[in-house]
Amino acid sequence: MSNDAATDIDEQIREMDAEQLPAGQHETHRPGHFAGLYAAENVAGTEFIFGATFVILGASLVDVLIGLAIGNLLAVLSFRFLAAPIAVGTRMSVYTYLERVAGGVPSKLFNGVNAFLFALISAAMITVSATAFNLVLDFEPQTEAFPTSLSFIILAAAIGCVAVLVAAFGFNALAEFASICAPWLMTMFAVGGLVMLPAVAQTATGSTVVDGWSGFLEIGGSEVFTGETPDGAAGITLLGIIGYSWGANSFAHTGLIDMSLLRYAKKSWYGYMSATGMFLGHYMAWISAGFMGAAAATIVQISIVDIEPGNVAFTALSYTGLVVVVVAGWTTANANLYRSGLAAQGVVTSLSRKKATLIIGVIVLVASIFPFIYRNYLLFVTYAGITLVPIGGILFASYWILPRLGMTVFWARYKNVMNTPALLTWGITLGLAAASVALDLMPVYFAFVPAFALSIVLYVLLAKRMGAAESYPEGEADDRVFAERVQAYHETQAAPDVDTQDRSTLSRVLRVVWIVDLVAVFAMALVVLLSSPDVSAYESRQALFYWVASVGTVIYFVTAYWELRRRKAHAKDVLAQHAG
Repeated sequence: MSNDAATDIDEQIREMDAEQLPAGQHETHRPGHFAGLYAAENVAGTEFIFGATFVILGASLVDVLIGLAIGNLLAVLSFRFLAAPIAVGTRMSVYTYLERVAGGVPSKLFNGVNAFLFALISAAMITVSATAFNLVLDFEPQTEAFPTSLSFIILAAAIGCVAVLVAAFGFNALAEFASICAPWLMTMFAVGGLVMLPAVAQTATGSTVVDGWSGFLEIGGSEVFTGETPDGAAGITLLGIIGYSWGANSFAHTGLIDMSLLRYAKKSWYGYMSATGMFLGHYMAWISAGFMGAAAATIVQISIVDIEPGNVAFTALSYTGLVVVVVAGWTTANANLYRSGLAAQGVVTSLSRKKATLIIGVIVLVASIFPFIYRNYLLFVTYAGITLVPIGGILFASYWILPRLGMTVFWARYKNVMNTPALLTWGITLGLAAASVALDLMPVYFAFVPAFALSIVLYVLLAKRMGAAESYPEGEADDRVFAERVQAYHETQAAPDVDTQDRSTLSRVLRVVWIVDLVAVFAMALVVLLSSPDVSAYESRQALFYWVASVGTVIYFVTAYWELRRRKAHAKDVLAQHAG
């Protein structure tokens, strides 16, 4: 390769957006980074919705305990063996890899669908946050599909505006704040369920005492996860619980959306770190939220079908619960707004990410005032998975199957044609999945599984007929050269390999303080659960717990954020000194 050709490629690489390049080795992170990200992402305000939804669907307690364990284990394995290997092998985001595999039209359609779906997810989070102010501002519960309170509309719009502006202009600062929220959120979901157990026991047995594991099963089975819907019909089966919990994140693992995250993993086994989100968020938090929702519905005398997350959180955790709902909804909404903006930028490449995010924000603001979106969140993410999973099948086939059959992965780009097989595969798979669900040939919660398998088979067969079976040595040679120049570029961008860990005494003390603080809050919740022999004692200890949780929340955020800022400042100083 001539020096002029290398220079031209280097110039092209420098002008490309970082999202369009494979991630460099110097940008990769260790397992703890992904454990924290998945925990923060999947312990959100909508966990209140999922917990209540399984109660409303009439799940039995034993089926919930077993079904959520199996379904979330399948989700973790899907992250590990579907999304992570392709992400680490290509070092590309799903958007970039799809662009190289399928070209312009399929990629733009995919980006457009992603932008819309993530916008709706963000809207649902904002709606959940708005419900936290129901009791404070005294507006009526939003039980209809459309808004019935002007106060709610104004509040949701205001929260939405803040979320959109932060996602567009201040995302890095919020991402730092969100990174420290996960331990606190997980603690609050856990203690909320513990503190409400005596109230559920009082309703079930007339006593606030929970008699061990057998008592827990009896109370939970008779008052929360009863096996019947609120109107007395037979509830969802074990298979349904497995399907919904596996499919809740199907767009991320089977649909390969989380390639964009996992491409920064050093090893593909880091996909196992998704267990922090699946088992702390989608297992512990869902079950705890179910108990909180059932108890709150009884206490405030509102049907669990109609009770709002803010009401549930306030009943379980007092004013700290309102903070939980707002923080959990807000941080997750901003992360998804950021994703939505990136996807929208992929559709209209002339837009900056900030402008794309602001435009998407209009959709979010409108959608956030309609309560039916968050109230049907479980079904929404299930259908989102069915919609996006065929693309995951196409990319899975491209990465694993085509090379093993001697076919060319990027044949459409080398041939300079639209990847019609990708469009046909997506359309046919979606059509058949929709028809199967509509005709009741398969349950909606498992539709993503045959959709994934069918898309793999269809794409291999169609791609073989339309050009993948041919060889394109010049195109492959150009890609090898490009990859070499990208690697050389990354080597120039790599930060010096120095130890930036902050081992100062103050930072260590701060870390100990916030850990002990969370342990103290959890211990106080156990005191409420285990030392409440009657209603009077329960109410007294519950009031003390509310005070401990409130003070503990303030101490946690002050010390955890202080430690975070010190760690970042220390790393910056070390790198600056090394560079100097």
